[in-house]
Amino acid sequence: MADIVLIADEPDFVVAYKQVGVSFHSESDIGFVVQLEKQLGIKLYAVHRLDKVTSGIIILAKSSKAANALSQLFANRQIDKAYIALVSEKPKKKQGWIKGDMAKSRRGAYKLLKSTDNPAITRFYSLSLEPGVRACILKPFTGKTHQLRVALKSLSSPILGDELYGGVPSDRVYLHAYALRFSWQNEVKCYFSKPQPMGQFSILLDHEAFAKWQNPWQLEW
Repeated sequence: MADIVLIADEPDFVVAYKQVGVSFHSESDIGFVVQLEKQLGIKLYAVHRLDKVTSGIIILAKSSKAANALSQLFANRQIDKAYIALVSEKPKKKQGWIKGDMAKSRRGAYKLLKSTDNPAITRFYSLSLEPGVRACILKPFTGKTHQLRVALKSLSSPILGDELYGGVPSDRVYLHAYALRFSWQNEVKCYFSKPQPMGQFSILLDHEAFAKWQNPWQLEW
């Protein structure tokens, strides 16, 4: 198994790249956390996670104290997150808010409801790459299971490869955790991780319009 790529090795935490198809926790095979612990020779503490089908940026704490502090930042929505997704269908709107309560549906999926008692909140922008391929950059303001997958499904543009939510079959689910930003010990920390240039993501990375998203925090969220 190839070594996990480190994006940053800070005194209190590490930032690493999770490959698509890798389970966060150990299942039948060794999970992402255990593999990185063995690679670095230290104990690590999970403070958030990514679905198996999602690639991208992950933070793991180096101590229980740091884990508690980072977990509080996530819980209090003080960590900004940006994701990139590819879709094959034009969404009902090109940009804006997606809000609604979420409820369990069939086959382990979720659905978005019209009620907003405890809503999942997402803002997004999109752009056309070529016929049949459109890119979206999304910022979740809440952290609900499958939130972004459900959000794009609700716009009639499920993520490419996300067959659970009606996406067109592909070589992977095209959802990637792209960037994180938060304040740590009075210093603003920003981390970025482009998707690996393979498959349909190569189209996005080679497209001149991607320059607008190089720093997602310059967008109006």
